[in-house]
Amino acid sequence: QVQLVESGGGLVHHGASLRLSCAASKIPFRVYSVNWYRQAPGKQRELVAGLTSGGVTHIPDSVQGRFTISRDDAKNTVYLQMNSLKPEDTAVYFCRLAAGWNDEYEYWGQGTQVTVSS
Repeated sequence: QVQLVESGGGLVHHGASLRLSCAASKIPFRVYSVNWYRQAPGKQRELVAGLTSGGVTHIPDSVQGRFTISRDDAKNTVYLQMNSLKPEDTAVYFCRLAAGWNDEYEYWGQGTQVTVSS
């Protein structure tokens, strides 16, 4: 059974940095696109970073310049480096792996809480 285990969340002050990790097991990791989403209370889940198996990165304007996504295929792990954190970055962060013509192979992590105090 595929497992995605996230870590690295926590409570930090405004302006701090955090690095989230998502380790996958029992999956051909290198063929999957990797993504990070977040969901704040009362809001829809939103994409904050994506990285294809071919190395193409997508970072939305809302976090551009502050968030960086990377992957280590040897460790089956995807990272989200978050710098200059703001209170509005407070949310549960999820990793998602996807592969296939229509992303029919899709897996989600359990989520990790990030709280940024003002």
